[in-house]
Amino acid sequence: MLNVGVLGASGYAGMELLRLLAAHPDMAVGYATADSAAGELVGDVHPSLTAAYPALLLDRYDPSDAAGLDVVFTALPSGVTGKVVPELVGKVALVVDLAADFRLRDASAYPRWYGWEHPAPELLAESAFGIPELFRASLPGARLVAAPGCYVTAGALALAPFVRAGAIETTGVIVDAASGVSGAGRGLKASTTFGTVHEDFTAYGLLDHRHTPELEQAIGAQLLFTPHLAPMSRGILATCYARPAPRGPATTADALELLSLAYGTEPFVVVAERSPSTQATRGSNAVHLSARIDPRTGWLIVLSALDNLVKGASGQALQCANVALGLDETAGLPLVGMAP
Repeated sequence: MLNVGVLGASGYAGMELLRLLAAHPDMAVGYATADSAAGELVGDVHPSLTAAYPALLLDRYDPSDAAGLDVVFTALPSGVTGKVVPELVGKVALVVDLAADFRLRDASAYPRWYGWEHPAPELLAESAFGIPELFRASLPGARLVAAPGCYVTAGALALAPFVRAGAIETTGVIVDAASGVSGAGRGLKASTTFGTVHEDFTAYGLLDHRHTPELEQAIGAQLLFTPHLAPMSRGILATCYARPAPRGPATTADALELLSLAYGTEPFVVVAERSPSTQATRGSNAVHLSARIDPRTGWLIVLSALDNLVKGASGQALQCANVALGLDETAGLPLVGMAP
């Protein structure tokens, strides 16, 4: 049994990691941290986890306590993990970072998009980008994996197969995506309180959202990204638009066939003609995809739905760890969504 640590276990991503790890046949959580809740039982912070972790106490992070663990998941805010991860790489077998600190290849992009200089640029080239369906070859044996978040996963899984096949133009691509409120984290913010979000739907991060360069890196195209906040607790729905290349898909059937060929053996990808639904993916590590060619305008539309806390965060991180460590890729990961 592999000994696992979860840093940042009081947040939504940390909570979801603990939920998934409780059902993992080859991993057991031996160390969980939350500086704001240090000394408290996991079940007191997350009552839903009480039965799985009746006696697990949350600790204050100390790198010496994590040394020697088989896997450490860092579910800490972006800008924090860049300082924590260098303390762990080489001292634990595998670090899987859920923040953005090791996703971008170019260190000079961090001041522009995140507002800070990268503290460990030497690790960027080593970090494996954690979407297994697209970048699986870099995962086995990795010491550090950067697991991308929900918007990037939804957009990249929708569009990357078309770019790789030379089927769409790689400029003027549009990713229009809506996220549930849990994507903003568990911290109290005026913009995510019930009174603000309920019965509202709003766009934010116009023209300069910080996930834009990560989307472009993962997809391989220049794009315009507009995120939206939807009045739901979980889920991502991305609607992506692109112009077909001269030898790209001419019909909806062509577009669906391209996706089916790209993901035909992937356990967590569902390609279907029906329009994807966030409810259908709730609680699962699955992403649901569909596509259309509009014969009137000539545009390709690709739709992607996933659970932002599972495939869009913690489930994907666990999937990456399974691949990196040579375990069954599906271990501990639910395939079926919860509905209603």
